[in-house]
Amino acid sequence: MSELSFEQMLEDSLKTIRNGEVVEGTVIDVKEDEIILNIGYKSDGILTKNEYSNTPVDLTTCVSVGDTMEVKVLKVNDGEGQVLLTYKRLAAERASKRLKEAFENEEVITATVTQALDGGLSVVVDESRVFIPASLVSDTYERNLAKYEGQEISFIITEFNPRRGRIIGNRKQLVVAEKAELQKALFERIQVGDVVDGVVKNVTDFGAFVDLGGADGLLHISEMSWGRVENPKKVFKVGQEITVLIKDINDTKIALSLKFEDQNPWLDAAVKYAPGNIVEGRVARMTDFGAFVELEPGVDALLHVSQISREHVEKPADILAIGQEIEAKIVDFNEEDRKISLSMKALQASQSEPEEEYDEDVADVDIDAVAAEEE
Repeated sequence: MSELSFEQMLEDSLKTIRNGEVVEGTVIDVKEDEIILNIGYKSDGILTKNEYSNTPVDLTTCVSVGDTMEVKVLKVNDGEGQVLLTYKRLAAERASKRLKEAFENEEVITATVTQALDGGLSVVVDESRVFIPASLVSDTYERNLAKYEGQEISFIITEFNPRRGRIIGNRKQLVVAEKAELQKALFERIQVGDVVDGVVKNVTDFGAFVDLGGADGLLHISEMSWGRVENPKKVFKVGQEITVLIKDINDTKIALSLKFEDQNPWLDAAVKYAPGNIVEGRVARMTDFGAFVELEPGVDALLHVSQISREHVEKPADILAIGQEIEAKIVDFNEEDRKISLSMKALQASQSEPEEEYDEDVADVDIDAVAAEEE
């Protein structure tokens, strides 16, 4: 038997490969646009940038000499004796298999959003593209999908048809389920009278919606202050952190308040606004029969037209103006009905003249009813 040449023995020791075969190789050289791998064949394998990823990359930042990687053979001989390899197609095949299993098992997948499109989000899972329609991104309409670019999000596969290029993801389903769990946990731990922290989610003309971490509560304009709030949008901003009181819970509706009882201005009003006391206030609003004067936030008093001056006054607007600071005397205090009556005329009385007796009938005006009519 004739002896084999060294070249013959070396060639026999090398494995044979076929197109489509998956092989393992060791990186022996890497350039910006090309990777050279020793795949145990008589020729080294060439992996180009285009066959590494669909995303433009600098290959020198992806692999290093000595790294091992699995690749798929595209061509055993490219015409120049080189073996052409692909990494992205192997990754896509494996990703497709993984996505199919995730679809069948309703598995949650986490991946990074690569692009925000007009109609939804594009997510790449190991070289396989998953599309999440805008309607399935969240449980509410998202105006700005671009904010998701580069973010890692979780979703499930609700449609898997790679032949038609349709692999559809659904994030909304997870968001809804998560919020349901948070809502359940929130209602289990809160009760009327609790003081909790929240974040302003939306502000309207009639109030503000506050995210309590599982459900939103409504802070009505009437509960924003012991005083009078004209425009909630001038008081609160979206994203603002606030501490609120849970006033009422009705099924899944939560009513909130910022009127904490220890800050109630009527707690010591009987002392501060006892009849005979001289006070200062601001004209808040006016009617034909008198002016309402804010003594402090949450405490208004009525200055009847007959008590504005010793001279005859036809209507308050002839003498006073909204926002004007005035000084007056407390002539009546009704703690039960929370009504206070003022008199400027009493301060104008001459020391040589006896002060006229205050007509208590002018204090019978229903201040709350008037305020409700104005609103």
